[in-house]
Amino acid sequence: MQSLDVVGAYGIMISQILICLASFVILAMGLAHFVYTFRGNKLQPVDADTLQQMKAGHLRITNETSVWKAWIGFNASHSMGAILFGALFSYLSLKHFTMVRESYFLQFVGIIFLGGFVLLARKYWFSVPYRGSLLAFVLFNAGVFGVYV
Repeated sequence: MQSLDVVGAYGIMISQILICLASFVILAMGLAHFVYTFRGNKLQPVDADTLQQMKAGHLRITNETSVWKAWIGFNASHSMGAILFGALFSYLSLKHFTMVRESYFLQFVGIIFLGGFVLLARKYWFSVPYRGSLLAFVLFNAGVFGVYV
């Protein structure tokens, strides 16, 4: 029979792996989205007229940029947020897991961030980012839950 310390260590290791996997999912999605923002046509409208209207149109808040440039900027900064979250939590889960394990703040930030991605993906995006965000959310929550079991 294994001692309680060994069983607890396995539980912590599993939590670490789950949080790291969740972080990798978001990191990969953020990197792919960043590449798609600047390469290829995956984030461009199918209709060429729509693309031209976006390039010629302005937002009500300012005429200093076009809708198209704002679209590119929003997509790039959105990607950077996912990359930052994924990189930060990957690093912390691999090198400083005690900090993640003991910080209610980091756990809360992770759950809220990923939960927000799930809600946004469900309402505004499409099935691939929704499923990826949901997977990361479930993995992260399972990892946090495992810290307390």
